[in-house]
Amino acid sequence: MNNENIVFIAGHARLPEGMAAQSMFQTLTVTAEIERQYGVILQCSCTLATDHGRDFINQMFRGYSLKNGIDAPIRAIHSNYSGKAKNAIIAALKDLYSQYTTLPTTDS
Repeated sequence: MNNENIVFIAGHARLPEGMAAQSMFQTLTVTAEIERQYGVILQCSCTLATDHGRDFINQMFRGYSLKNGIDAPIRAIHSNYSGKAKNAIIAALKDLYSQYTTLPTTDS
């Protein structure tokens, strides 16, 4: 793929003790393909242990524009996700957003 308008970003956070994913990874990672001009999340994944969990995170975050900030995706997590990894997902998403805000702009 040769598309300079798409950027791949990863955010990381520490996992809580006692999770299935914690035995495989010490951290939770949320990754996203983001359309650079509008900041829209095209695809999103994470290191949750199940395919179902990873698919759910993708469906929950896909379509959000990071140009509008991170509050709406965080509210979506609070409203729609109930699991031990909730705080880690939020922290990883905040880290991802922090990385997004440091990208060079493509404004001409």
